[in-house]
Amino acid sequence: MTKSNPPWASGPGEILRHGLELLNKDSDTNRRLAMISIDNAVELMIKTYLGLPKRVTGLAISRREFSEVSESFPSLLDALEKHAADKLDGIDLGEIEWYHRLRNELYHQGNGLTVERDKVEVYAELANTLFRNLFGYELVQRVTSRTDNLGQFMSAWTSIERGLKDIARRNSPANKRATGLFDVLRIIRMAGLLSPKEITELEELRQTRNEIVHGTRDFETALTAEIMDRARKYASRFEQRQETAPEPGG
Repeated sequence: MTKSNPPWASGPGEILRHGLELLNKDSDTNRRLAMISIDNAVELMIKTYLGLPKRVTGLAISRREFSEVSESFPSLLDALEKHAADKLDGIDLGEIEWYHRLRNELYHQGNGLTVERDKVEVYAELANTLFRNLFGYELVQRVTSRTDNLGQFMSAWTSIERGLKDIARRNSPANKRATGLFDVLRIIRMAGLLSPKEITELEELRQTRNEIVHGTRDFETALTAEIMDRARKYASRFEQRQETAPEPGG
């Protein structure tokens, strides 16, 4: 029997879909409106997830804390990092906050301002990844007609990042857990858990991902056939490892 999608995801999902529909009809105005809608969807999905009952998420957030963190976007990001760090594979909250600030510039100084299509598409992919992480299903398979490779790469990188964190977690003392992907790769490298060649290839994938998200490289040229094949290879490998690996002490 197919598991139904959670009803609480419908509101953020509708707003995100609306942003993507605007983006598919490209114009300066539609890009601005798409950026605003995507950002609104990100804010709503975080609020929705943090505000769910404890028996749904397992998170212990008091009503007072939820009310306080809901007052600003940075506070929501802080709360998400504090309470649901395991939902942030493939997501860098600093990047989300940067795109939010870009959205604010468009919203408050929008007369005549335009935003590059690449930036909106990348933010849309990040939003789509966060939606999947928080609500457990893919909202859309394709963000726009030209982002097939970008979507596949971002999805593969999420699996890779999750797999790397899992390797580090299984091979680190409980009191020395890695706090970020840089620490994860350092632990893996020092412990010899992957070969130097594998570490180099993964570092190159991480650099490609960061350059695309930070807007220093065009994703259409950065995502070569070699990069895509490598991303798929490692994603498949880590997904298989997670399915078969026993829990520590199990």
